[in-house]
Amino acid sequence: MKKALSLLTVSAMAVSMLTGCGSSNTTATTAAPAATEAAATEAAATEAAAPAETTAATEAAAAATEAAAATGDVDLSDKKVGVCIYQFSDNFMTLFRNELQSYLESLGFKAENISIVDGANDQATQTNQIQNFITSGVDVLIINPVNSSSAATITDMVTEANIPLVYINREPDAQEEERWKADNMNVTYVGCDARQSGTMQGEIVLDLENKGDINGDGKVSYIMIEGDPENVDAQYRTEFSVKALTDAGVEVECLDDQVGNWDQAQAQSLVANSLAQHGKDIEVVFCNNDAMALGALQAIEAAGETVGTDVYLLGVDALQEACDNVKSGKQTGTVFNDHISQSHSAADAAVKYLTGEGNDHYIGCDYVKVTTANVDDILASLG
Repeated sequence: MKKALSLLTVSAMAVSMLTGCGSSNTTATTAAPAATEAAATEAAATEAAAPAETTAATEAAAAATEAAAATGDVDLSDKKVGVCIYQFSDNFMTLFRNELQSYLESLGFKAENISIVDGANDQATQTNQIQNFITSGVDVLIINPVNSSSAATITDMVTEANIPLVYINREPDAQEEERWKADNMNVTYVGCDARQSGTMQGEIVLDLENKGDINGDGKVSYIMIEGDPENVDAQYRTEFSVKALTDAGVEVECLDDQVGNWDQAQAQSLVANSLAQHGKDIEVVFCNNDAMALGALQAIEAAGETVGTDVYLLGVDALQEACDNVKSGKQTGTVFNDHISQSHSAADAAVKYLTGEGNDHYIGCDYVKVTTANVDDILASLG
């Protein structure tokens, strides 16, 4: 019960402070009516004391209470959920899957009926896992694909078995999503638009007094450390972080663009090489995620440079360590990829398929820029 209340509190905080996930057909839910009633009562009491500051939180709690009451009428204890994660060692997906597991249990799924498997970043391995889930008779599948380009094959395999499917984190292309709508498939995607996260990285640089031009030569010289080049998130973050600068009239120069595959160690090596080649000409290091930003920081410090003085460093995800670095000045900024709202929305979508209610084919949410101005609030929501 304490866990259910904690989840509601965090979700309400995220909605009021961060503009979380949602669609016209999807509302955040919690585990038990008793817990949600207590949270709603607490929110109402707080509103009485300071209505201006708490209206959004109160509305979020009320919506969660209503949704939880509806879920409480459905017995989910015998329902089986298969969850495929592209790679367990990914920092962000570790946060995501742990939150997903907890939230599914809070909704009434039994722990033994929730199977989460590691694709080990290999599509053949993941495809075999999906086939095993189909054979075992799971009631719903939640899939974080190794390769987004495999979505059509995965979709056909799962829907032919008459199993509803929720994609998470790695978005299939627009043509595939149109197919779900055209064929009225029980398939949806839950996640954020990566173009927004890239744009926000660029905006963080634009908000700096010098707009990233440390040496004052009239242009921003940067290096880019990309995630998996096949992943649409990596593609969009790479493109739109720089586009935000050029759209604002800032001249840019790309000194290096390398693929770090979301990996901290790879990023450290790549940034070390770039620093050895370009030295203080590098003014901004863009990383498609925080794991790589952590590796970049190691390389920057090893080279005797200081973030904020010699170079600016940007990431995405708002990992705990990255946020701590933002607070201490060791990272210029990051972008909060709200794993709490996303995992909850994915679980809620799975429940709606099981109850026959259905979902929109796209359930989106917003990223949030994280700088020294709001990092304490983000850390509080993560805690």
